[in-house]
Order: sequence, then C-alpha cells, then structure tokens
Amino acid sequence: MSATDNAFQTALTLVLGVDPALMGIVALSLQVSLTAVLIASLLALPLGAALALWAFPGRGMIVVLLNALMGLPPVVAGLMVYLLLSRAGPLGQWGLLFTPSAMVVAQVVLVLPIIAALTRQQIEELWGEYREQLSSFGIARWRAIPTLLRDARFGLITVILAGFGRASAEVGAVLIVGGNIDGITRVMTTAIALETNKGNLPLALGLGIVLLLLVAVVNGAAYVVGETARRRLG
Repeated sequence: MSATDNAFQTALTLVLGVDPALMGIVALSLQVSLTAVLIASLLALPLGAALALWAFPGRGMIVVLLNALMGLPPVVAGLMVYLLLSRAGPLGQWGLLFTPSAMVVAQVVLVLPIIAALTRQQIEELWGEYREQLSSFGIARWRAIPTLLRDARFGLITVILAGFGRASAEVGAVLIVGGNIDGITRVMTTAIALETNKGNLPLALGLGIVLLLLVAVVNGAAYVVGETARRRLG
C-alpha cells in the first residue's frame, strides 16, 4: 500500500470516527462562516433592496463598487481588516485581532457585496414587475421592501448559500486576521494548508473531505431551492 493510500484511509478513519481535533476545527469553521453570513445578510438584503427601489446621487457608483467588490481578493480584504484591528488601527483598542471575531469581520467584508449586489438585481426585476400594482394600493417603497424580499425568498436563499460557500472556502483573509492559532482561530482551510506543509496528510485529507462534503451540501441545497422556485413559478 502506498503512502498516499495509507494517508487517505487514515483520513477516512478520522472523519468516520469523529476525531475530536478534526471536529473542533470543523465546528469553529462553521461557527465563523455562519455568523459572518448571518451578519452580512442582515446588512446586505435591505441595502440591496434600497438600491433597487431608490434613485439618488451616487447610486450608480455604489452599484459599480458592489459589483467590483464581488471579486475582492481575500488577501486584500484580510489586509484591510488587519489594518483596522491592529493596535495602530482605529479599532485596535477592541483587541479583536487574532480572534474568531476578526475572522467573522473579514468574511463579512467578502460576503456582503455578493449578497447585496445579487439582491439588488433580483429586487429590481421584481419591482419592475410589481411597481404599478403596489403603487395602486398606495404602498410606499419602504413598505414594499418586506413584500419584495418575501416574494424573492427562493432566489435570495440561493444568494445567501452562495455567500456561505464563498465564506467557508476562503483562506487568505482569515489567515491574516486570525493567525491560524491552534484551538482558537484554526479553521478548515487554514488547517489544510498548515497540515499539508507539516506533512500531516491524514488530517489535511480528512479536513479536505469534510470541506468537499460541505460544498456539495451547499450546492445541492442551492439546486433544490432553484428547482422549487421554478416549479412554483411554472
């Protein structure tokens, strides 16, 4: 049996045996990413809806900026957050650097533009379809936001899942602001990079298997939501 085969079998044993070290890393990864996506969604959904419904000076610039930030390199986001949270930065007194909270902030910076930009597109389409009907009922634009978000819920769930996929697979930003500290800020992506460099292939492969399963689940959920939406519209 080759060394690679042996490492893969050991990795499967770690996953199926619910190895405490591996599960601790997975749990922290999910905690950080889910928290970041929740915060980003709470901010991005109303922001995207507002951009879809109102025209104001500078709106076009904001839309272009959000679209550009959808492709923001993770290391750049990590550097920005690092400068904010470092001791010399404006938020340094909070002592958040090299903590899970800093990792959440970095992932929010990455995920928020994605959710906001895609939300704006979906709500803008719905507003063009329902604008006359809602206006005839005397519903103000700000009161129409919950209605439009609810009507677009299936598409928005897919958007949020895309944001979660971006957050959970990210490595550069969380490595910069989290420091990859064992038991404190070590998540799946940073642990895979570290353990591979150390030659600990079983743990790296085990985490890789879990990450692939997570990505598959997210994509499967997005597909189911999309199919459900199409059936309802059909």
